[in-house]
Amino acid sequence: MTDHSVKNMMRLMATRIETIADVMSDEEIDALIDEILDAKRIYTMGAGRSGLVAKSFAMRLMHLGLLAFVVGETVTPAMKSGDIIIVFSGSGATKTVADISETAKEIGGRICLVTAKKESRIGRIADCIVIIESQRDRIADESAEFEVRQMMGEHKSFAPLGTIFETAAMVFADAIISRLMEITRCRPEDLQCRHANIE
Repeated sequence: MTDHSVKNMMRLMATRIETIADVMSDEEIDALIDEILDAKRIYTMGAGRSGLVAKSFAMRLMHLGLLAFVVGETVTPAMKSGDIIIVFSGSGATKTVADISETAKEIGGRICLVTAKKESRIGRIADCIVIIESQRDRIADESAEFEVRQMMGEHKSFAPLGTIFETAAMVFADAIISRLMEITRCRPEDLQCRHANIE
């Protein structure tokens, strides 16, 4: 065997993420960065795999020296006006996440939503929305995927249960951290000194 289907799937996912990045809005991304930099405290939230992305993002924000917390953790303080909550939700409508978002809004927090669906329950109350297109009608560069699809077969499922949204959201979150490092002139060694050292 000269090639492996797992590696082919990785290549296809990378191609999809590149295409998603190409169509994302610069204005939406800049608005999220501004919200993060202006916030007193940052809360992150999501359900399921999106929740894992939210936790990872909060950890990286903490490494940058920002006050970041994960909604639902026992050490998470009360939210106040001037704080933001960054919600990762592909549907923008997961009940538990939407309920908490509405409560945060009532408290005076600002809602930042990373989603695949702008018109949604959380989208309607969000102050800032970044769209990650997990479903596309057209592929920007068909040739980039042709060879992989030949090997895999057109009929095969691309990824299970919305994987591409969460995978793209994770890459997006890490890219936001990289940009924040540039803006704040944070060096890698600055992050290292905040890294866990009692594990």
